[in-house]
Amino acid sequence: MKEKKEPVIVLQPLWTRIVLLFVLGYEGLGGLVGGSLLVAKPNGELMELPVDLMRGAFADFLIPGIILFSMGIVSLSAFFQILLKKPADWLWSCIVLCGWYIWFVVEIIILHELHWLHLMWGIPVLLGIIVVIPLVAGRNYTPVMFKILLVCGILSSVWYTFMNLFVPLHYPGYSSLSLTVSELSAVGSPTRILWVLLGTLYPLLYAAFGWGILYVSGNNKKLKILSALIIGYSILNLYWPPMHTREAIAAGAKSLTDTLHIVWTIATVFLFICMMGFGAAASGKKFRIYTIISIGLLLLFGILTGMGSSNLEANLPTPMMGLWERINQYIFFIWVILLSLQLIKKNAA
Repeated sequence: MKEKKEPVIVLQPLWTRIVLLFVLGYEGLGGLVGGSLLVAKPNGELMELPVDLMRGAFADFLIPGIILFSMGIVSLSAFFQILLKKPADWLWSCIVLCGWYIWFVVEIIILHELHWLHLMWGIPVLLGIIVVIPLVAGRNYTPVMFKILLVCGILSSVWYTFMNLFVPLHYPGYSSLSLTVSELSAVGSPTRILWVLLGTLYPLLYAAFGWGILYVSGNNKKLKILSALIIGYSILNLYWPPMHTREAIAAGAKSLTDTLHIVWTIATVFLFICMMGFGAAASGKKFRIYTIISIGLLLLFGILTGMGSSNLEANLPTPMMGLWERINQYIFFIWVILLSLQLIKKNAA
């Protein structure tokens, strides 16, 4: 008799491999071209970059150019590792993507500013990190790996909490009771760069949690939908259109990014509710009741937060607005932690 084959688990959906190839190719070619131009003219002439842009970190662009060119070569090497499905493709990809991540973090720290080019080249790197997770899991297929991914749900909430406690310490006069979280990353805010740099880890951790849910979902369609929502939400959070400071908005500086910031906020709340709904539907009665109560509180404190928006735009006092918003966020974060613990316990073996 023929032995019954175990069902095949697709550990890396085709679309993630395609995106990963695009990111590695895109960053690799960019590194080769940019590095070549900087090495050819270390004074930055070919790229119209003044040397003083680096604030004394380097005498010229020669060393950054060599590093950039080298990273381009390694990126394209990783590209062909993925294309040919080599056994070490996951390791090459991780090294390259982490290298690019460090490059952009150091670059932003040196420049002391965020530029639209950071979106053009940096966001694809973050997207690449999200889609490389299933490749790593596939090449290191163990229950421990999936447990680590589920623990990332807890870590994502803990990390955001740390950010919410740490970053305001660097904003003179900031009050977590009356000022919103978004004001920490507002255009013109003294903590904008710090919040953005620290904030890049949150969607990466949360996306890892989403992949973990997918791998333990089995035939549970509700958990599969939940995992898709989490990964989609994480990708959306790779970039948040910034608002301006309330002083700037009151002075007439409101722009398209302020409008998009509101759109992102509405989309986030909607996704919160959807994720909680599918997570509850896939769980037991007690967790469903807890989720229903949590969604009710989420809507309540969301309304309380929204009531202060007109005062914020007019640069008037918004007492308790920051508190209501944070309570709203932590209702969701606590829910994520409990869901993560529930799934870890259920899949412990």
